Amino acid sequence: MIPLIAMIAAFYGPEPAGRVAETADFGGFAGIVLLSEGGKVTLEKGFGTKVPQRMVRARTPSDFLPADNWRWASVTKQITATIAMQDVAAGRLDLEAPITRYLPAFKGPTAKQITVGMLLGHTSGLPDSNANNGAAFRPGARVLPETVCAGAVRDQPGKSFNYDNCDYIIAGRVLEAVNRKPYAQLLTERIIRPLGMTSVRIAGPHVAGLGEAPVNLAAYGAAGAITGTVRDLWRFDQALINGKLLPAAARAKMWEGRPQYGYAALGQWAYTVPLRGCDSAQRIIERRGAIGGVQVRNYILPERNIVLIAMTNRDDTEFGELWQGKGLGHDLLSAAACKAIDA
Repeated sequence: MIPLIAMIAAFYGPEPAGRVAETADFGGFAGIVLLSEGGKVTLEKGFGTKVPQRMVRARTPSDFLPADNWRWASVTKQITATIAMQDVAAGRLDLEAPITRYLPAFKGPTAKQITVGMLLGHTSGLPDSNANNGAAFRPGARVLPETVCAGAVRDQPGKSFNYDNCDYIIAGRVLEAVNRKPYAQLLTERIIRPLGMTSVRIAGPHVAGLGEAPVNLAAYGAAGAITGTVRDLWRFDQALINGKLLPAAARAKMWEGRPQYGYAALGQWAYTVPLRGCDSAQRIIERRGAIGGVQVRNYILPERNIVLIAMTNRDDTEFGELWQGKGLGHDLLSAAACKAIDA
C-alpha cells in the first residue's frame, strides 16, 4: 500500500504548503492548519466544517477562518514556562529553590520540598487537578483549583513524572508572587505586547461556533486559560526561534528533553525523530493541548526554522505519536519538512 504522503507528493508536487494542505484534506482533518518556513507563513487554511455534516454531496467550503479564536489549552504551559525562564535569566527565580521561598502561603503537604523546576517539569508529585471528574473546572464550580492542588499528594517531590495542571496553576502563582503582578499582566507585558498579538486573552471572549464543551476556562489559569488565533500562536513560536523571548542558554534549558520522562522538557517536549522523506532525523519541539473537545498541536523545528500548528474542535482526531512513525501528526510534519516522495 502506498503511504498517504507518497500519494500526495506524486500528485501535488514538491511544495511543502501544498503537501501539507492535501495531507490535511485527504486525512479528513477539520480545523485550521498553519505552516511557516524560514519565518514566512506559507499556509494558513481551514479544513472541513465546524459542525460535522452527515452527508456531503460535494466538497463544502470550510467555515474555519484564520480570525477564529481558539482555546490554546495546555499550550498555555509553554508560554508560562517561557515567562518563568525569563525570570530565571534575569536572576529573579531559581529553578532549584523551594516554591515556599516565593510562595510561603502555599500549604501543600510537601510544599517545602517542591522546587520551581519540579513544577515546570511535572515532577512535583502534586495532586491530580482532575480529581472528582474535574469538579474545579466545571462552569460555576465552587472548588478552587488551588484548594485541590494543596491536597493529598500523589507522590513525593522529584520521585516521578506526573503530567497535571496543578504544577502550572501553582507555577503561575509563583510568578505572580515573584513579580508582584497578576499573570495576565505578565502575559501582556512579556509576550502579547512585544509580539503584537492582538487576539490573545486569558479566558477572554471566545468566538462561538467551534463546538467546544462548556468549561470554567479561567480556572486553568497559567496551565490552560489562554485563547487566541492560530497566527498569534505562530508569532510566539517564531519569537522563540528567533531568540526574541529568551537568551540562548535559558531557551536551551527549557528545551532540554529528558529521556527518563519521555523527553519532556519544561513546558513542552523536545526530541529527535525520523520523518518520512527526510534524509536524517529531525529535532522537534512539541506542545499539545486539549480542553473541552478542542485539540492543538504546536510543532517547532528550530534548526529548520519551520513551524506547523494544527487546531481542531474534534476530540476524536487521532494525531498519533511522532516516534511511532505514523499518524496525522507524522504525516503533516513529513509533508512540511521533507522532500517529496515519488510513488
